[in-house]
Amino acid sequence: MKKLTHYNESGEVSMVDVSDKEVTRRSASAHAFISMSGEVIDALPSNKKGDPLQVARIAGISAAKKTSELIPLCHSLPLSHVAVEFEIQRDGIHIIATAATTAQTGVEMEALTAASVAALTLYDMTKAIDKSMEIREVHLLEKSGGRSGLYRRESGT
Repeated sequence: MKKLTHYNESGEVSMVDVSDKEVTRRSASAHAFISMSGEVIDALPSNKKGDPLQVARIAGISAAKKTSELIPLCHSLPLSHVAVEFEIQRDGIHIIATAATTAQTGVEMEALTAASVAALTLYDMTKAIDKSMEIREVHLLEKSGGRSGLYRRESGT
């Protein structure tokens, strides 16, 4: 049976010791979806605050770099790459964030944080038009590297 890793033998919360793990290339991709009306989608290029997609891209990249400051037991990682991409649909925007490093632990949390903050930024920049937007479907798509190897989400984006 698998066990939670952020607890020591006494059941106390602790940071995972990765000092004995091998340094390998690790990458992860995460997804978020923000539903929004056609009115918001149509207004994206003409937002007074700037292009929301470009601001959200920068916010997602910045968030990935600060993940260890936001998630208490996350290790600080030297990120070698972070990307945030958008796919505009008629009912919202799919966000795909990818992070990579060469380290002793994975970058799943960095990818998830980037996707989440990019979605929150889109909400913030367009809420004047529609406050009923929803952020949902935040999940890991794929991760590679390390002892556990490759993981790919089986269903959906």
